[in-house]
Amino acid sequence: MNKIFLIIQREFSSRVKKKSFLLTTLLVPILFPSIIGLIVYFSQNERDKAAAETIYVLDESGNFNFNNEEGVTKYVEIEGTLESARTAFLESDAYALLYIPEYDFESPDGFEFFTQSSAKDPVVSAVENRLESMVKNQRLANYQIDEATLKKLNVNVSLSPLNISEGEGTRSNAKINIAIGYLTGFLIYMFMFAYGGQVMQGVIEEKSNKIVEIIISTVRPFQLMLGKILGIALVGLTQVTIWIVLMWAVWTGVMFFLGPDSMPDAGGMNSAQIAEAASSQSNEILQVIESIPFVKIILLFIFYFLGGYLLYGALFAAVGSAVDSPSEAQQFMLPIMLPLIVGFVGMSTILDNPDSSLGFWLSMIPFTSPIAMMGRIGYDVPLWQLLLSMALLIAGFIGTTWLAGRIYRIGILMHGTKVNYKVLAKWLTMK
Repeated sequence: MNKIFLIIQREFSSRVKKKSFLLTTLLVPILFPSIIGLIVYFSQNERDKAAAETIYVLDESGNFNFNNEEGVTKYVEIEGTLESARTAFLESDAYALLYIPEYDFESPDGFEFFTQSSAKDPVVSAVENRLESMVKNQRLANYQIDEATLKKLNVNVSLSPLNISEGEGTRSNAKINIAIGYLTGFLIYMFMFAYGGQVMQGVIEEKSNKIVEIIISTVRPFQLMLGKILGIALVGLTQVTIWIVLMWAVWTGVMFFLGPDSMPDAGGMNSAQIAEAASSQSNEILQVIESIPFVKIILLFIFYFLGGYLLYGALFAAVGSAVDSPSEAQQFMLPIMLPLIVGFVGMSTILDNPDSSLGFWLSMIPFTSPIAMMGRIGYDVPLWQLLLSMALLIAGFIGTTWLAGRIYRIGILMHGTKVNYKVLAKWLTMK
């Protein structure tokens, strides 16, 4: 056991001291939220620029009045024919020309929107919404329906799911559950390849440098394989923990920098309305946050991350021991990658219906459960299913480690041998 701990210590210390580890550990949590913040910032600026565009309006119907419209978009009404309006528009700095022909209130059509460059979707949507609002008001006037009566007829029904399966009800949010499922599932999917690949690469390097022959003289092959897998697992946990802390800090700073201007619905509101909306939104966010079982999610994420990594890490180690170069390992990668891909692709079905047969079986099979169960943890998974899934994952890890160990003990000392699936099967049965 002491030898395994020494190997774990060696793997951990040798990797965390590398500049590449320090750079990725520090830069990833800074770059990721910063990039999102920049996207939001520039999107807000583009939205403001789009709203400040000048639009020429040729209204042949005479039913529209843009002069009294609120907002920063400048509408300039012009007269004449469509041809003369197009000529004037092409000679100006205006962004677009809106042409409104004579039309029927019951089926308004024939509207044209001319631009001198590619149309910006936010501008087009804003003009469409304004036209729809005007036509709606004209219809109300024709039908002699006042705005107050219409508001009374408009009813918004909002359902707030309340889970009462465990006594006192708790609020749930489907969008939050989907977001948590996709995020945690994707992270495990990504980490399996990243850290599993490190195990395989490390085994191949030691084998090609003949270092392993010296190490094997003092420790058993199985101890070497297990120590390498556990050492890289600690590296992964360390990196993920630092990422979570730094990303939270950077994201908080980005949101503070963006401020209330990053709210997409703030356009056209006064300060009191913005404050009221922000207060209401904050209360809703707090209620949603309080309903999220963070401790449960974090603990299960750590368990399935470690369980999945240990299972796949053993397979990656076995592949690394059987080949002499990464290119030779490609022929054995598909059977390892396929279950991970199936689990990730099945996430969409699982998130739509977490209690489906597909969701159940994918969360039970050890090769897919690390990803599939992440799609279900936001919902109330029966305790027996959760315990069974965890037990099967542990059993799967023990089984794959035993099988990988039988391949590793022989393959790690083999050089220049062309290995295929038949050879691997032979190694498994050798005593």
